[in-house]
Amino acid sequence: MAEVVLHEVTKKFGDFVAVNALDLRVEDGEFIALVGPSGCGKTTILRMVAGLEEVTTGEIYIGGRAVGNVSPKDRNIAMVFQNYALYPHMNVYGNISFGLRLHKVPKRELDKQVRQVAELLGITDKLRSKPKELSGGER
Repeated sequence: MAEVVLHEVTKKFGDFVAVNALDLRVEDGEFIALVGPSGCGKTTILRMVAGLEEVTTGEIYIGGRAVGNVSPKDRNIAMVFQNYALYPHMNVYGNISFGLRLHKVPKRELDKQVRQVAELLGITDKLRSKPKELSGGER
């Protein structure tokens, strides 16, 4: 994982300021959660980091590199949103491994990473289950 830095990032939708001059640093290997009331800009921040929303002013750096002109697919970043998106025809293993397969991660490394994530989430016994077979928390 790489360090992510937001420097004086502002996002406006017309005259509405969704995010105002945000400074944030997420160190390499650090895990964070953005919390706050509905409409405070959490999802907008994540979408800007992922490249799904353009920054109005300010700059975002990933691994020391300014990414304002880098397309989402070239940012090599993944995020988890509270509203999950799972492929219903795939089992848990397939859903977790999907992004790794797109990046052509070697099978042995892919399997290792999927199992580490499943262990971290406490769902190793669910890897063959389809999303509809999981509880809300497991999803």
